[in-house]
Amino acid sequence: MDSQTIVNLIVAIARDLVDEKDAVNVTADEPAEDGTIVFHLHVAADDMGRVIGKQGRIAKAIRTVVRAAANKAGMKVAVEID
Repeated sequence: MDSQTIVNLIVAIARDLVDEKDAVNVTADEPAEDGTIVFHLHVAADDMGRVIGKQGRIAKAIRTVVRAAANKAGMKVAVEID
């Protein structure tokens, strides 16, 4: 599994949650010294609440799923919602 697969996973999850599907965009930073890759999820301002959820529950679930998929492939990742 590579970083593009992780990007595709994040986009697939986010598009199912938002109204403006074309506004979903994911960028990735270069790996940090410890090998962690930070992915930045960008959505339309009106959809931000849908992606974060009440008390951040949906955001936490997205991070958990992505981290589990990456961990299975031996990658360290983090997801930030911008």
